Amino acid sequence: DFLCISLVNGFTQLRYNLGDKTVILQTLQKVHANGNTWHSLSAGRVGNEGYLDLDGINVTQKASPGMNALDTHTDFFVGGVSSLNLVNPMAVENEPTGFTGCIREIVINNRELKLTVTDPTGGANIGDCDGTDCGYTVCKNNGTCQVKNSGFSCSCPREWTGTTCEQSIHCLQNMCGSQALCIPQPSSFSYTCVCALGWTGKYCNNKIKFYIAKFVGNSYIKYTDPFYGKRDLQYSRLSLNFTTNQTEGLIAWMGKSENEDNDFLAIGLANGTLKVVINLGERISVPLMHSKYFTCSVGRWHFITVVQNQTCIKVYLDEELILFEDIDPQRKYTALNYGGICYFGGFETGRKVNTVTTGLFQKEFIGKIKDVVLFQDSKKIQLMKAEGYNVYDGNS
Repeated sequence: DFLCISLVNGFTQLRYNLGDKTVILQTLQKVHANGNTWHSLSAGRVGNEGYLDLDGINVTQKASPGMNALDTHTDFFVGGVSSLNLVNPMAVENEPTGFTGCIREIVINNRELKLTVTDPTGGANIGDCDGTDCGYTVCKNNGTCQVKNSGFSCSCPREWTGTTCEQSIHCLQNMCGSQALCIPQPSSFSYTCVCALGWTGKYCNNKIKFYIAKFVGNSYIKYTDPFYGKRDLQYSRLSLNFTTNQTEGLIAWMGKSENEDNDFLAIGLANGTLKVVINLGERISVPLMHSKYFTCSVGRWHFITVVQNQTCIKVYLDEELILFEDIDPQRKYTALNYGGICYFGGFETGRKVNTVTTGLFQKEFIGKIKDVVLFQDSKKIQLMKAEGYNVYDGNS
């Protein structure tokens, strides 16, 4: 399998092979090879349907029946490869040669690659394309970079300050405690403090303990499973108690959620019904919906357990078996490789639930969670000792 973007006689080409045939897309127009014109390129595939967009002019190849997963386990190369004989002969039209030119702002599956000296795993013969200390996106938040004798300086929009315009003027004199994030509120010329786990109050200066976690919509807990390395991932289990009066919300997500290839098991509410989604590989997400309308009555606690026995999924609600399904009788993937990460209520600040879950769930959770148990552990998770923000004491 491969996916390759190349230049051929001035045209941009996308070629990919998912295991059965090579698909070739080519732009309608040529690039400017004068060395000073930037082009915007977007290329990829949805299943086996490919698209290629150069400067807003799109070419799409309709999918025909066939394989729809890209199985590659190599590094991701930009501009060239460590050895040209690694390139599949079908991936390029002519003899493979390295790229000469400038590349910036590479985004793969919604994550931008940092094209710095330290972030890539390797490389050779790369220089700074800009040729100055300004480089690319040195100044944040739409700041303008100017080259100076001693390096560079940023001219910042009026609501931002700092060497690289990284600091909001509304947070300059903030009184948030050391265990807090300052979130600027430009419309009211002020700020709010977002408290880390175990802290509360307007400025997050009051220490608290809790056993019931209360989520208010911009809250999350990220728990790292210390026993992940010893787990038998073909037999996973997650159980917890929750209460809510909302019809939408992500309750729990077992998985790293770094990119769309990560395995996951998710529990949440959609249209007032309980929804469980599991992905054991190849991005085949299988949503299981509880058929009865689920009453999210205020203050009523519900106990949910999700059990994964290879590809068989059982869901218990209030100790009644409500869902039982074999999501892949072929047993192609049988383990939940969730990376030892569990999220509750949402994801990190700035990461929206509907974006991270690609629409599987619409909103962050508003409600309470307690008594979380992983696998067959004898002890509940200590949510207090995880990472998280904006979580309150559910007892009070």
